[in-house]
Amino acid sequence: MRLLALCFTLLSAAVGGFAFAADSSNQRIFKINDHLLAFYDGRDANGKRYRPEWNWVDDGAMKLGVATYAIHKGDRAIVFDTFTSVEQARWVRGHLEKQGIKQFTVVLSHWHMDHVGGNAVYRNSNIIASDLGRDTLTNLKDKIEAGEVFGPPGIKPLILPNVAFHGRMDLYLDDLKIELHNVNIHTPDGTVLLIPSDRILLAGDTLEDSVTYIAEAADLPEHVKNLRSLKSLAFERIYPNHGDPEVIRNGGYQKTFVDATVDYITKMVSRVQDKNYLDSPLEAYIGDSVSEGSINLYEPYRDVHKDNLKAVHDYYKDKPPPSLN
Repeated sequence: MRLLALCFTLLSAAVGGFAFAADSSNQRIFKINDHLLAFYDGRDANGKRYRPEWNWVDDGAMKLGVATYAIHKGDRAIVFDTFTSVEQARWVRGHLEKQGIKQFTVVLSHWHMDHVGGNAVYRNSNIIASDLGRDTLTNLKDKIEAGEVFGPPGIKPLILPNVAFHGRMDLYLDDLKIELHNVNIHTPDGTVLLIPSDRILLAGDTLEDSVTYIAEAADLPEHVKNLRSLKSLAFERIYPNHGDPEVIRNGGYQKTFVDATVDYITKMVSRVQDKNYLDSPLEAYIGDSVSEGSINLYEPYRDVHKDNLKAVHDYYKDKPPPSLN
């Protein structure tokens, strides 16, 4: 009977060609204020939901932990990203529907698969992305569905954004204003969401605790410039998609989170030609920020740091690094 129950669970959670073994034990909902909720999943004790071999769900997203967000008023909600899978997106939508939400709008922070995996749950709603994000997803749709971008599992069907914006877009839930800003940080299509009246920034992957994942090494000078500009937006608290769930639960991050990210990237680039660079420890890059309380050291980010070292080294090994100060 236990085997049959397990098989039923795997089959009922089949998403886009893979069976996502639902683990609700780590699913948490945090009430940030009377109209903003954080949905958090991951940082699993067992570390595996999909399959024993390395894969982007288990060893990337779920190991680090994923947060998505919902802003709601009346019977309407704006959902910021859709998790890695339809199963997780159904959890979010189901909770919101129980609160009386009937109309949904999705905003995508960027095109990476752990942020768009549940789009199919909102196939009949508007899905908004920056124009670069929509173009990237459109161009990669076949490969994403086939599991050929970051490896398996594929996301099939991948529901594409049907609304795109350039630069900035404003949305409203009754009298609550929400600003979308396209910023080239982490990826060129990145979107951050600002709630000016709350002085809250939903940061997507532009900021990440313990360290940013360097996906576009060539753009790091642009990222640093844009991170510094980001601080000019009217916010006091930051909620990222990958961060410490206890910090998210207890009021979010301060603006020093931005400074910690700038410091990490600057050190990564300035030291790229140092001897033994590829073996340099994470503490040498974030120790000061951890001591100051801006970020925390979460052990699985050591693997992210190793990947970042390789990405930066591969790009700058034959060229002088720029000064980012």
